[in-house]
Amino acid sequence: MKKILFDRAYYEKFYLDDATQAVSTQEQERQVNLIYAHIEYLQIEIKSVLDLGCGLGQFITSLQKVMPNATITGVEISDYLCRHHGWRKGSVTDFGAQLADQYDLVICNDVLAYLNNANCAKSIKNLAKLTSQCLYLSVLTEEDLPICDELATDMRQHLRPSQWYKKRLAADFCSVGGGLFIRKPLSVPIWQLEQI
Repeated sequence: MKKILFDRAYYEKFYLDDATQAVSTQEQERQVNLIYAHIEYLQIEIKSVLDLGCGLGQFITSLQKVMPNATITGVEISDYLCRHHGWRKGSVTDFGAQLADQYDLVICNDVLAYLNNANCAKSIKNLAKLTSQCLYLSVLTEEDLPICDELATDMRQHLRPSQWYKKRLAADFCSVGGGLFIRKPLSVPIWQLEQI
């Protein structure tokens, strides 16, 4: 697979062009509101947030509105975005490898499908290492293709079956729906039918 350049043209196409943007600002706000509502329902206190692959920071902006007291760290692999937005430089595969830091909420939104199988599996283990309580994970899978808008989706991603991800996540996380995963061992009671 050809290496993808996360440069200005990439972000203009998939973030800023109304005709081809992957997700609108309103959609991202709804995602954040869903995550926040579920975390509030579970009564999990969020003091620190890590957004791995934070892009232009739209998710961070929405998170700051609903979690004004949380410390939010944005991390990007793109040199272009790190220069223009001041994000920390890093990869989901090994960010924090030399640190013992954990975050109450880790966001990994549309990042893992850009990695080959070995790096993706390594990244899922790294997500578990970085997460103390909650993980929000969104990734394009094979099963999503029929409902995917190919004009607004970077089709250079690795499309894996959803079971590939679920199998690797199950060792360290409990899925509670909507892309939200709670770190095992569970620190809050979650009914069996609330688990997926």
